[in-house]
Parts: sequence; structure tokens; C-alpha cells
Amino acid sequence: MSGAEVLRGRPRGARLARAAGAARSALGLRRAALGYVGLFVALPVAALAARALADGPASLLAALRRPEAFTSLWLTFRLALALIAVNTVMGTLMAWVLVRHAFPGRSLVNALIDLPFAIPTIVTGLMLVVLYGPQGVVGRFLSERGVEIIYAKPGIVLALLFVTFPFVVRAVQPVLMELDRDKEEAAATLGASRWTVFRRVVLPALLPAILTGAALSFSRALGEFGSVIMVAGNIPLRTQTAPVYVYGEIESDNHAGALAVSLVLLLGSLFVLIVLHRLQTLGRRRDG
Repeated sequence: MSGAEVLRGRPRGARLARAAGAARSALGLRRAALGYVGLFVALPVAALAARALADGPASLLAALRRPEAFTSLWLTFRLALALIAVNTVMGTLMAWVLVRHAFPGRSLVNALIDLPFAIPTIVTGLMLVVLYGPQGVVGRFLSERGVEIIYAKPGIVLALLFVTFPFVVRAVQPVLMELDRDKEEAAATLGASRWTVFRRVVLPALLPAILTGAALSFSRALGEFGSVIMVAGNIPLRTQTAPVYVYGEIESDNHAGALAVSLVLLLGSLFVLIVLHRLQTLGRRRDG
């Protein structure tokens, strides 16, 4: 081989070596990421499912048929669905106000949105007890009029609303900030009302983000424990939610009952997130 051929071969060899190194690096990164997810997410989920089904489906169904277990699951899913309706409307409204309106203190309000993420949920429950409890100003005022908040279902709803409020706001806000306003102005020029512009132009663009925030709120509500245990009173068949029921069964050494209800909560959250991912995939394909 001549000297010129050797010189020409060196750059090609160097490129091949760099490409091989990049491929090995990418493979290593993928393995690290997937291994992390498998170790800290997939493996615990699989262990819970295997342990819950260890005694067979009949034992699992028997644990779920207990009135306390069934009622706690029914209450949890029902309140989580009600919470979605409120969070979807108020979260979208708050995102709209923060993006489209300038007012004194907007930065402070924007910072307060993330407060439920920053404080322990047990502190959330304590704040609600202080405010709405029998010794609180608001709670005493409502109690005198026959309205009970703490140790009743309204207290659970308030706790869930507090801890899940940021999800819809933070999902909708960046989409709304990047939304092209030319279509809105064109629709308004053609005589469309503000409500028509929002319904026909803005809402379709925001819908994927709203669904994302709603799904995350629902999943978080299914598993909320710290704030709920403070305000619910843990009254079986009345205010006992599924996570609180699981805790009580663990304390009572009834692991089968705790595992059965935990598996239902896990499957409920997983189902919602899978459906959401599927809808997002279909939406991207349609837009593409």
C-alpha cells in the first residue's frame, strides 16, 4: 500500500472508530436509563402484582369483596373523578389568567401554584384542619350552620384539590404561552365571539395538555395519603379512602387485604396513563 493510500485511509478509519465509540456510548446510556427505570419502577410494580396474586385470583377477589375494601375503593375513584372536573376547569382558567392577563402580584401567584409540590402533604392536612376544623374560624362558622368539612367527604375533596391543583395549570400554561394568536385574531375579525374563538380555536390546541394534567391529577388523587389521613377521620364505610385503608390493613397485619386494594389502585393509575399516552400518540399522528 502506498503512502497516499495510507493517508487516505486514516481519516476513514478515524471516522469509523468515532462512530463505533458513539454507538457504544449510546448503547450504554440506553442500558443505564432502562436499568434505572426497571430497578426503581418496573421491579417494585411487578413484585406487588406477584405478591397480590400469590394466593390466586379467588383470594384476591375475596379481599376486594369486603365491604370496607370495596367502599374505600369506590369512594376514592368517585372523588378522584369529581376532582378532575373541578381541576380541569379551574386549572385551565388559572393558566389563562397567568398567561393572558397582567396584574399586580402575578409573579407571586405563579410561584404559589407550585406550593403543593414543595410542602409535605401531612402539612397540607394540618393547614386544612386549622382552617376548617371545629376550632377554626371558618370551620366553626360552617359547623354552626350544619356544614361539616373536617372528618367528612368535603374535607377529602379539599385536600385532593390542594395537592393536585398544579398539574393542569403547569400542563396548560406552556402550551398557551406558545400558542399562535393569529388564528384567534382572524376568527375575531370574521365576527366570532370570544367564547366561540376559545371553543373553536384555543380549546382544541389546549386539549392534549388539559388531558395530561387531568390524568396526572387523577393518578395522584388515587394514591394521596398524607393530607387525607388528617382530614378524613378514617371512618370505615364513610370517609376511609383506599390508601388509608391499605395503611390500616398493614397495621392490622392483614397483608392480603392491603395488597389487593393496592393492586387495584396501581392498575387504575396505570390504565389512565396508558390511555393518555395512546391519545397523545394518536394526536401527534393526526397533526403530522
